Amino acid sequence: MTVAHGGGGEDHRPDKDSVYTVKTGFRNDAYQHERDPSDDIVKPPPLPTEDDSYASGKVKLSRNEKWRILKNVAAVSAAFMVQFTAFQGTANLQSSINAADGLGTVSLSSIYAALVVSCIFVPTFLIKRLTVKWTLCLSMMCYAPYIAAQFYPKFYTLVPAGVIVGLGAAPMWTSKATYLTQAGSVYAKLTDQAVDGIIVRFFGFFFLAWQTAELWGNLISSLVFSSGVHSGNTSKENSSSAVLACGANFCVIGGGHHDNRNLHRPPDSEIYEISAIYLACVVVAVLMVALLVDPLSRYGEKQRTSEANKLSGIQLLSATAYQLKKPNQQLLIPITLWIGMEQAFIGADYTQAYVSCALGIRSIGYVMICFGVVNAVCSLLFGSAMKYIGRFPILVMGAALHLGLIVWLLIWRPNPESPSVFFVISGLWGVGDAVWQTQVNGLYGVLFRRNKEAAFSNYRLWESAGFVVAYAYSTHLCARMKLYVLMVALLVGVAGYIIVEILHKRKALRLKAIAENPVEAAEAAKQPQEEDDEKDDIDDDLIITHL
Repeated sequence: MTVAHGGGGEDHRPDKDSVYTVKTGFRNDAYQHERDPSDDIVKPPPLPTEDDSYASGKVKLSRNEKWRILKNVAAVSAAFMVQFTAFQGTANLQSSINAADGLGTVSLSSIYAALVVSCIFVPTFLIKRLTVKWTLCLSMMCYAPYIAAQFYPKFYTLVPAGVIVGLGAAPMWTSKATYLTQAGSVYAKLTDQAVDGIIVRFFGFFFLAWQTAELWGNLISSLVFSSGVHSGNTSKENSSSAVLACGANFCVIGGGHHDNRNLHRPPDSEIYEISAIYLACVVVAVLMVALLVDPLSRYGEKQRTSEANKLSGIQLLSATAYQLKKPNQQLLIPITLWIGMEQAFIGADYTQAYVSCALGIRSIGYVMICFGVVNAVCSLLFGSAMKYIGRFPILVMGAALHLGLIVWLLIWRPNPESPSVFFVISGLWGVGDAVWQTQVNGLYGVLFRRNKEAAFSNYRLWESAGFVVAYAYSTHLCARMKLYVLMVALLVGVAGYIIVEILHKRKALRLKAIAENPVEAAEAAKQPQEEDDEKDDIDDDLIITHL
C-alpha cells in the first residue's frame, strides 16, 4: 500500500476532500555536461510522470472510494432485480400458460441450450470489445424479444426469442460476476479485509436483491390473474378428483392435454397485461446500468484486458474452454449442474406438478413469492455468516436440507385443503438455493481470481447445462423419476465439492508451511513458478491514498 503525501515547498494543496500526490526528486539537465566523462557516477533517471504511472498499470484510489463501490454494487443489484422481475415472472408461468405440446418448457430449454454455447465463446470476446458495463447493457436488452413473444406464443416466435436470451445471458452474468469480484477485491484492499469474505458478501447482497425479483414478478402475475376471470376456475369437484394425480404421481408425457381444469391457460388479455408490464421492466433495468454504474476501468479493467489484447482472436475465444482443464473446475462441474437442475425443478416441475395441479395457476405467483423472499433474506444472511462460520458448514446444511426436501416430495400427496404446506416447501427450497447461489459463486471467485471471466463463463455454462437437462426430460419423465434424478445429481455434486475443499485446505497448509520454514521457502523458490489462480496480479496495481 502506498501513501501519497505533500511535502516541502509552496503549499498548493487542493480542497481537503481531494486526493493529491507530490513527486520528490529533481531533474538537472546541466548535470550531464558538467560531470567528468571518466567519472563512474551516473545520474539517476528522472521519476516517471503521472501519466507514465497510469500507463504502467497503476490505479490510484482514495479510501473514500469504498462508498462509490457500494453505490455501484447496489446499482447493479437493483438493475438485475428489475430485469428478473420480468424474466422470472415470465419463466415461472411457461410450463403452465404455454403447456400445449410442451411449448413453454421447449422455449425455456432453448434459452439454456443457447446459453451453453454462448458461455464457451461469447463472454470473453464481447467483454474485451465492449467492456463490462456496456456488455451488461447490450446483454440485458436481449431479454426483451422473449417477453414480447408472449403476445404471440408459437414455436417460431418463442424458441428463436429464447435463443437470443441465451446468447445474451452468458455475457450478462459473466460481466456481473466480473464486476462484483473486481469491485470486491478493490474494496477489500481499501478496507484491509479478507478478499474472499468481501466477495461472498457482495454476492450475498446481489442475490438478496436478485431473489426479490421472485417477489415482484410473481406478485404482478398473481394480482393480474386474481383480478381476472381465471381466479374462479377451481372447484371442489375438480380438486378432489385430480388430487391423486398431483405431486410425485404427476405424469404428462409429451406435454399433452390434461383434464385437470386447474391447468387450463388463462385468458389472453391477462397474459398481455402481464407481458406489457414485464417489457417495461427490461427497459428500465438497461437504463439503470447505463446511467448509474461506473465503468469497471475505474478499478483496473484496462490493466486486466491489456493482457488479453496480446492474445489472438482464437486464443481469446478459447479462454473459457481452457478453463475446463483445471482440476478444481472439473470437480465443481457436478455441483454447478445441480444448481441449474434444482432451479429448473422449482420453477417448472414444482409449479406444474404440485402447485398448479392442486391449487391452480393463479396460486403459482403467491407460492413462488415465498420462495423468492426466503431466498433473498437467506442470501444476505449466508453471505455474512460465511465470514464467521466458514463456507463448508453452510454448504453441508444446504445439501442436507435439499436432500430432505426431495424425500418429502416423494412421499407427500398435495392437498388443496392444506395450502400452507406448499408455501413451507417453497420457502425451504429457497433456503437451500440461497446456499448454492452465494457460496458456490463465491467459491468460483476465490479459486479463480486470476481468470474471473473464464471461470464465471464456466459457471454459467454448467448451470445452464443443468437447466437444459432438466427441461429436456421435463415432458418425458414423470415427477417421481425427476426427483430421483435430482437426488443423484445432488449427491455427486456434493462429493465433488468436498474434494475441492480438501485440496484447497491442503494448498493453504502447504503455503503456510513454506512461509514459516526458510529451508522449504528456498527450495520452493528454485522450482518453476506456477500460475496461481487464487492470486490476482491486479491487486498489486492498486495504490490506496490517504487523505
